[in-house]
Amino acid sequence: MKIGVDEAGRGSVIGPLVVCSFASISQTELLELGVRDSKDLSKKKREELYQILVKMPHNVIICEPKRIDNSPNLNQLEVELFAESLSVMPDGEIMLDACDVDAARFARNVSALSNRDCKAEHKADENHPEVSAASIIAKVTRDNCVKQLCQDLKMDLGSGYPSDPKTKSAVKILSTGDYPHDCLRWSWKTVSDARGSPVPPRPDGPQQTLF
Repeated sequence: MKIGVDEAGRGSVIGPLVVCSFASISQTELLELGVRDSKDLSKKKREELYQILVKMPHNVIICEPKRIDNSPNLNQLEVELFAESLSVMPDGEIMLDACDVDAARFARNVSALSNRDCKAEHKADENHPEVSAASIIAKVTRDNCVKQLCQDLKMDLGSGYPSDPKTKSAVKILSTGDYPHDCLRWSWKTVSDARGSPVPPRPDGPQQTLF
């Protein structure tokens, strides 16, 4: 059994950070399905594969902006989320897509917190089909979350990433008032820049870091 773990939404200013663990008995089966890094697939192909992959063993953690803002730093948060995603997974060889510049350190930290023996590589989603599968589920799950936010707010939020012009426009609107909208990551500099003034701490926690 091989288990891959990856995330989607690390650099987004709108919406959640999503982490997925995925277990596979056959890498050959994944390759035959056309599984590869989600960034290399069309939206249509990702969604088609998602419908197949979610029927296989996996676990998704959806981390909302509030938790991101209330965390000491993003690297530590991702260690926690990767470990949480592994908590219900079966035994197997675990490969992480490293979120730290030091892949070995990331593997050690997740291993210590999850009490599992983990390995980590940069670009693991390109080189290990089980990590590619995790990346697809994480990406489509996050896209669906942003789509639901668009419907709820009756607003085009774009991709949720700061470089997206539609996202920039949405952030300007959503950051006004006494407090920014909950779908925003208040600790992101993008939000304070759009607001034109410092963002107040969240009422329910110690917002600390500007990313």
